[in-house]
Amino acid sequence: MAAAQTLRLAHRGDSRAASENCLAALLAAMDVPGCDGVEFDVRASADGVPVLVHDETLARVHGRREAVGALTAAELESLGVTRLDEALIALPRRAFLDIDLKEPFGRQLIEVLAAGRGPDLQNAVVSAFKPAVLTRIHDLVPGWPLWLNTHSLSAATIRQATELGCVGISAETSAVTARSFRAARAAGLEVAAWTVTRRTVYRRLAELGARAICVEGDALTG
Repeated sequence: MAAAQTLRLAHRGDSRAASENCLAALLAAMDVPGCDGVEFDVRASADGVPVLVHDETLARVHGRREAVGALTAAELESLGVTRLDEALIALPRRAFLDIDLKEPFGRQLIEVLAAGRGPDLQNAVVSAFKPAVLTRIHDLVPGWPLWLNTHSLSAATIRQATELGCVGISAETSAVTARSFRAARAAGLEVAAWTVTRRTVYRRLAELGARAICVEGDALTG
């Protein structure tokens, strides 16, 4: 039976309804029964505003060749890119947020997140693949929960997450086995997994006791 604490998080929102990471996709995901929250990616505009984009450029999703960091927030908004502060206002407080930072941020990001989810970052976590990104956040707000995003759940990765002050690891699905899961939990870390498209895989991970599972498609609808 699925562990009660497992969170079902829509990967970049529900891309069946709208473009990934846009506000419409995030809100559509929260209308899906059984969806507990969303995962989304954050980069900085040319004027330092946190915006929701995964790639370095706009080519794949928006059909533009420009780099995200070459355009202002206003220019990006005109192309359909959602600002982080707008997403935080629109999403219900019941939605758990996995905020995946793609580059280092400073105080401006902290202020936006604190305004949206409180000084303790309630019902949310900051995640990143790059250790330097997590170190920066930990230095600015030591109490905020952090996940190390990774393709591995090896002993070295578990040790790195602990040294970074993370509360958990968000690992690629195939890396989460019963053995690696137990090792991470023994180190005191939560384990999340990404990205699941099949309900059978979701059930396997939930039965292990995953804290959260990032999902798409059929796995989002349960």
